[in-house]
Amino acid sequence: MKLSFRFAIAASATMLAAASYAAEPIVVGVSIAQSPPGSVVQGTQVKDGVDIVVKMLNDKGGVLGRPLKVIYEDNQGIPEKGRAAVEKLVNRDKVVAVTGGHQSSVCLAEIEVAHRGKTPYVNTNCWSDDIRTKGYPEVFNPGNYNTRVSSAMAETIAALKVKSVVAFAENTDYGIGQAKLLGDFLKKLAPETQYKYVALDRAGKDFTPAVLPLRGSPPELVVNIMLPPAAYILMNQLYEQGVAPGPKTIFYDGAGIADYPDFWQNVKEAGKYMLAFGLYHPAMPMPDLGKQVGDLYQKQSGNEPNRLIFQAADSVLLIARAIEKAGSTDGAAIIKALKEGEFEETRGKFRFSQDSGYSYQQWVEIPYVTYQLTEENQPISKTTLIQVPGQPLMIDKVLKPTK
Repeated sequence: MKLSFRFAIAASATMLAAASYAAEPIVVGVSIAQSPPGSVVQGTQVKDGVDIVVKMLNDKGGVLGRPLKVIYEDNQGIPEKGRAAVEKLVNRDKVVAVTGGHQSSVCLAEIEVAHRGKTPYVNTNCWSDDIRTKGYPEVFNPGNYNTRVSSAMAETIAALKVKSVVAFAENTDYGIGQAKLLGDFLKKLAPETQYKYVALDRAGKDFTPAVLPLRGSPPELVVNIMLPPAAYILMNQLYEQGVAPGPKTIFYDGAGIADYPDFWQNVKEAGKYMLAFGLYHPAMPMPDLGKQVGDLYQKQSGNEPNRLIFQAADSVLLIARAIEKAGSTDGAAIIKALKEGEFEETRGKFRFSQDSGYSYQQWVEIPYVTYQLTEENQPISKTTLIQVPGQPLMIDKVLKPTK
C-alpha cells in the first residue's frame, strides 16, 4: 500500500508539472536590433539576458503556473521598424508586456504604441530623458538615463580640472540629448572649462574630417557619446591621428561600451587608457540573484557579464514579479503592481519614482562606477576603479600615456 501511495504521489506531481506546461503560456514581446544599422551587439546582449531569466523562471514552474514565452522582433535600430514591431507584438501576438528597448530613438517610437494600447512597457536600456518626461503611465525605466550619466561625467571632468573638452555625439535622441546635458552640468560644476560637442552620423564610416582639426590643438579631454560600430571607428581614428588617448588628451567614454564582448577586437591599442562611465563592475556589490545570472552567462558564453545582461534580466523579472504580485496578466493590473511595488532583482532593490520629469517611473538610484582601462585586452574585473558607489572619486589613479 505504501509503495502504491508513493507511486500515486509521484504520478500526481508529474501530472501537475505537465498541466503547468500544458497551460497557455504568458507571452512577452521583446523588440531589439538584430541587424544593422542598429546596435546588434547590444541586441545580442539583451537577448542573452532575457533567455537566461526566462529559462530560470520556467525551470521553477513559470509565472502563475504558466510558462513564460518570448517573441522577438528585429527593429534594426530604426524608429519606424520599432513602431511596427511593437504594433505586431501588441495587436497580433497579444503580448502582455513589451521590453528589450536599447536605442532611445527606437524607444521613443515604441512607447507611443504602448501608450495607445495601454500595454506595459519596460525600457531596458534607452537613456534619453525624453522617454521619461513623456509621463506615460505604461512606461517603466529600470535602466540608465542621460541625466545620471551627464551629471556623473561632469563631476569627474570637474575633478580632473581639465580646461577644454570636446564631445562626439551620435545624431540621435540619446546622443544629442546627453551631449547637451553634459554641457549644462559643466556650466554649473566647471564653469571655466571650454566645452563643445560635434554631432556625427551614427551610420558613418569615416570621421577623420571631424578628428583632423583637433590634431594641431588637442583638447584636454575627448568624450565619446556614440554606440558601436560608429564608436569603434571614432576611437580608432582619434588614436591613429594622435589625438586621444595621448599625453595631452584623456579619452572618456560615456556610452558604456567598454564591457561589450567585441570591444577589444575592434579597438585594440585605441582602448588603452580609456576612462569609462560604467553600470557594472565585478567589484560592485550584487544580490545573490545577480551573481547567479552573471555566473550562468559566463559559463554559457565564456565572457564576463556586462550591464546589459543584468538590465535585460531585470526587465523580464520585473514583468514576471508584477504579474505574480497582481495575480493577473491584465495590463492595468501589471502597471499598478509595477507602480506601487518594491522589487529586488539582479542589481538590487527597485522602486519606481512617481516624480514628474526625467525621474518619472525611473529607478533613480541606479548604481554606477568610473574605471580606467590600463592594458590592452584587459577584462573589466582587472580595470582600475576610479569611483565606486558611495565613495568619492580617486582622480589621482587616472593615468595618461607618456608618448
